[in-house]
Order: sequence, then C-alpha cells, then structure tokens
Amino acid sequence: MKHKILALMALTTILAACSGNKESNPFFEEKWNTPHETYPFNRIQLSHYQPAIEEGMKQQNAEIEAIVNNSEAPTFENTIVALEKSGKLLTKVTSAFYNINHSDTNDEIDSLAQQFTPMLSEHEDAIMLNEKLFERIKTVYEQRDSLDLSIEDKKLLEDTYKSFARNGANLSPADKEKYKELSARLSQLTLTFGQNALKATNAWTMLITDEAQLEGLSDDIKAMLKDNAEKAGQEGWLLNLKPTTTFPVLKFAANREIRKAIWTASNTKAIGGEFDNTQVIKDIVNTRLEIANLLGYETYADYALENRMAKTADNVYGLLNQLKDAYMPVAQKEYDELQQYADSLGLNDKLQSWDWSYYSEKLKNERYAFNDDELRPYFELENVKKGVFGLATKLYGLTFVKNPDIQVYNPEVEAFDVLDPQGQYLGVLYTDFHPRDGKRGGAWMNDFKAQWVENGIDSRPHITLVMNFTRPTKDKPALLTFDEVNTFCHEFGHALHGLLTKCHYASLSGTNVYRDFVEMPSQFNENYMNQKEFLDGFAVHYQTGEKIPQELLDKLQRAKNYHSAYACVRQLSFGFLDMAFHTIKQPFAADPVTFEHEAMQPVQLFPVIPNTGMAEAFTHIFSGGYAAGYYGYKWAEMIDADAFSKFEENGIFDKATADSFRTNILERGGTEDPMVLYVRFRGQQPTIDALMRRDGIK
Repeated sequence: MKHKILALMALTTILAACSGNKESNPFFEEKWNTPHETYPFNRIQLSHYQPAIEEGMKQQNAEIEAIVNNSEAPTFENTIVALEKSGKLLTKVTSAFYNINHSDTNDEIDSLAQQFTPMLSEHEDAIMLNEKLFERIKTVYEQRDSLDLSIEDKKLLEDTYKSFARNGANLSPADKEKYKELSARLSQLTLTFGQNALKATNAWTMLITDEAQLEGLSDDIKAMLKDNAEKAGQEGWLLNLKPTTTFPVLKFAANREIRKAIWTASNTKAIGGEFDNTQVIKDIVNTRLEIANLLGYETYADYALENRMAKTADNVYGLLNQLKDAYMPVAQKEYDELQQYADSLGLNDKLQSWDWSYYSEKLKNERYAFNDDELRPYFELENVKKGVFGLATKLYGLTFVKNPDIQVYNPEVEAFDVLDPQGQYLGVLYTDFHPRDGKRGGAWMNDFKAQWVENGIDSRPHITLVMNFTRPTKDKPALLTFDEVNTFCHEFGHALHGLLTKCHYASLSGTNVYRDFVEMPSQFNENYMNQKEFLDGFAVHYQTGEKIPQELLDKLQRAKNYHSAYACVRQLSFGFLDMAFHTIKQPFAADPVTFEHEAMQPVQLFPVIPNTGMAEAFTHIFSGGYAAGYYGYKWAEMIDADAFSKFEENGIFDKATADSFRTNILERGGTEDPMVLYVRFRGQQPTIDALMRRDGIK
C-alpha cells in the first residue's frame, strides 16, 4: 500500500461552520463535473481539507474493518486488492494538499501541515500495525506459489506483505508502540527540516546599490534582480538564494566578494539562526537508525536498500568507488588546469568553491567561444515547450493540447490534454514554470491522480511538472539557459513515465518504482539535448526565427564534456555524504558540518571552508525520499547512458527502439523488478562503459 499522505489541517475555529457542511465541500462529491474529473481548484478552500481528511480516515478505517471481519477465507481479491482500493477519499484530499504545499504554500499552510502530521502518521501506522489485517495478508502471501496470479498480481502481493513487515507488522505489541512513536517523530522531523530549509532560503537577500558591482551579469539577469528589488520596495538590485539568482551570479559575476557572499549564504542556510537544522539532522538520522534496528537491520541503509536495484551498501559503495577511481584523477587535472588559468587572470589565490563556476565559464568561453547567454535567445519558453513536447510526439506519437477549461491552483499554471497516437485521451499534464515565494526550490514531477484499472476501465493519470525557470522581463519573454531546458527534458521524462503507464494497481503504476531506477527515464531524456536533430526542431531565435547556427552547435557539442569529471565527483560527494549518514551503527552525536567534510573527503577538490556545509539544507535525503538513495542518480546515469547507446546504434528517433523502451519500461511501472524490465529492453545488464564514453573519460 503506497497511499500518499501528507500532513494538513484546516482552520478549525474561524472556518468551522463552513467546513462542516458536506454539501459545500467538493471533496465529498461522488464525481466532479470537470474535464477528466480534474480538481476543481476554484472551489477548494482551506476549510475543506480537515473534514474531508477526517471522513477519508473514517472511510478507510471502515474499509479495513470490512476486510478484517470478512468471514470468508483470505484471498488475493478480498484482502490484497481490497486493501489496495481502500482510502480513495483520503488519497484524493492529501494528493491535492501535498502538491499545493510544495508548489503554492504560505506560512499558514505550513503551520497547518505541521499540526496535522501526527494524526495522519497515526492513521497510517494503525493500518500497518493492524494484527488481524496482517494475518490475512500473511496467509495469502504464504500461499503465493499455489495461486494463479499474474506477474503484476504477484508483485502487488509481495509489495503489500513487505510494506507491512517493513513497517513493524512482525513486531511485538510493545515494539509496535515504539515503532508508532518513532514513525510519528520522523514524519514531524522531516517536515520541519524541509520547512526550515525553505524559510532559510527565503530569508536571505543582499541589496546591491552600485551597478558596477554587477559586472559580468547580463542585462536580463540584472533586470530580474532589479525587479526583485522593486517587488521588495527597494531601489537597486536584490540578490536572493533562488537558483535563478545563485547560478548566474556564481557563473558570471566578476566581483569575487559577491560570489563569496552568495556561496557562503547558500552553504550556511539552516546552520544556526532561526531556521537551524543542525539538531534536526541528528534527530532524523538517529530516529532512522532506531527504526532500522527495531526492524532487525543493522543500519538504515540496510533497511532502505532492500527495495532498491543496488540491494546492499556494498554494491552502492562499489559503484561510487568505481566512478571515483575513474573520474577523480581527471577531475583533479581539471581543477589544476583551472587554477593555472585563474592565476593567469590575476587570481593569485587558492581556487575556492565560489570561483569554480566563474572561471570555468570563462575558460569554456575562451576555449569554445560561447556562453549560456548566447544560447538564451534560442530557448524562448514557448518554443521550448513545443520542442520538449515534440520529443514525445516523435518517440511515442503523443500530442499535447492546452485545455483552458481545466482549473489550475495558480494563475501561472497551464493544463494540457495528453493524447495518444490515435488521438485518444491519455492523461492530464499541469506545467508550473517560474519561481515564487510559495514554491520550493528545484524542479520535480508528481501526480495529482495516479493511474489504475478498475472494472475494466483505465483511469488515466493527472501529472504535474513544477520548475523554477527564468521569468520573462518587462521587455523580453522567458529566455531559458541550456541547463534549464535540460532540466525541463529531465522532468518531462518523469512525466512520460507517469503518463504512459499501463498498470492495474495505482501503487505499482507510473513512477512507483525502485528509487534507484526512478531517475533513469528522466535522465534518458537529457541525452537528446546533445542531438542536433532534436535541437533543430525548436531552438530558434525568439526575434529572427533563425535556428541555432551550426557553428554554435558545434561549439556546444565540443563543450558537452567540459569538466564532466568535476560534475561527476560533485554528485559522488553527495552520494558519499548520504551513505555516511545512513550507514552509522551507533547513535549520531557528531557535528554534522565536520561529519560532512570527512564523508566528502575522498572526492574533495576544494579547500574546506570551516562552518559551511550543505547537509542542513539537503532536502533530498532529510525531507525527501532519497535517504540512502542519492547514489541513485549516478546509478540511473549508468543505465540511461547504456540505454541511449541502443538508440545511437539504431537512430535516435527509431520507432522500433522507442516502442520497446515504451512497452518494456515506461508502461510497466513497478510491476516487475526494474533490472528484469531493463534487460528485456536492452538485452543485457548495464555497465559504466557507455557513461564513460559519453562523458569523454573513456
């Protein structure tokens, strides 16, 4: 059972009268009179969530009781499938809030989420620790070899049993109570961590009043910074810690002190101060260790990796070290070369973390004679959307039609009908492109509604893509960087995984796959950003309509492996840090900053700056789902490079290869072990060879 439950709570006092009226609460309606039964966001109010959640929990409890009290012997249908189908109202409500809490939140919503966390955690634990329910599940599981089940049925049965066992179902009564306590604590801690990281990000600004200090920044970036200041009621140029500011400042700002200031702010946020995550990290790591020990595992990594392709910490370290040995010597050469180059320009100081992007960009510009700003005019957002959507058209025959009748949660959001090659409805795609104060940083894909089949009807998914791309200015449309377009391609790969799924059970559909496989379809899409045939289809100058000049494409192609070793070891450093936190065998009492520096030491290129670190804002592992799983990005890179090599052999838009990729991987969700799915597509297990060739290492 993989119901998505996020804590939330409505205003119980001010809005109590309104919230108690079921007739006015859209969540209680049997069916929404909206396109494809999408959420009627224009009618949903904060006051609607609490009663709907309470009723959702009540309904699911009744459904669980019906399963438990069924006088018939336990079967796959009356126990496993019945459990899978339970809690639909609760899932519907929490899915809405889960997405809005990340994409369009405010202090009030954050506060409500904090208050409601224990209630939802307790509800989930009550189901997972229901002894009579587990006995029925266990009975069916023990009969699995004699049952006439499909591959997907077997996977649902196995996942259901394991999810209960991994959540304490086999524990003694006393240990079950302990597990419930630890689970509730962990839910609260991870929520607090994420909120602290977001608030610390939003809290920092730096006002520049002398434009000369912004030397090196493009007019577009300066216009954005000026707009930031105007919105804050200030005169000048306002820096913040959003990626649309930090990335260009670190890459282009000639003023070293400003680069140092924004890097230091980024690497000290949530370390001390009002939104301190130092103790929160310790509590999260120790709570995870306690949970793992209680369930019979020596470390949290042992627990987490049981349901991963890698399976064991040794296998994870095997990949990390294999890549370290291959890439670190090249990365060190890249660092030494850049140090010499920076010195030639007058640095005469040790190359620091806040110097890398700046001098790297300068050297790249000298060597390949172009920079990101040269490409921006060719990546106007509307054209980019056509190009990225068009990739799915070329590979899988999909089309995307904007549907203004679908309600959205913010005026900036757009909604599209997604149609299959025959023009039949396949799903809904929401897109949310630009940063705002109520949106968390980064980029992600999620679903408002999963896909499943019931009574022979294929209930199609509603997918959302959320990003933080450069906004349009007063005189120019949104012109994206190459990296932003690459991010779009990446997240769109996740969206296709969610949209193309053809599964019977929601908990197995779409991106409900092993964590170290989930990034593979998204990273696979990034390969097309290095293909002229793809770029020529949409990358045209927003004023002249001209395609990217061949000369610029050639430079881009030559530059694609520029400092690829550095990029790899940077990712490895995050993987080593994640594994260090989650392979501890004794309670964690160290200083997280010092611990971080030691964990990253094997792949450390830069001088260590005391009292700085990224762990306190490392939301992927401390408030997301990547604990003991961040290595998965490199694991998935290995696989996506290996997969794309087959397209390179047969043609990057080869229909037969695309059909195989779609039917064997994108449609299958988590219905089988991903290695089985991959070998079925590729004909062999992946190696790092294709990745090293792609990165220019081999």
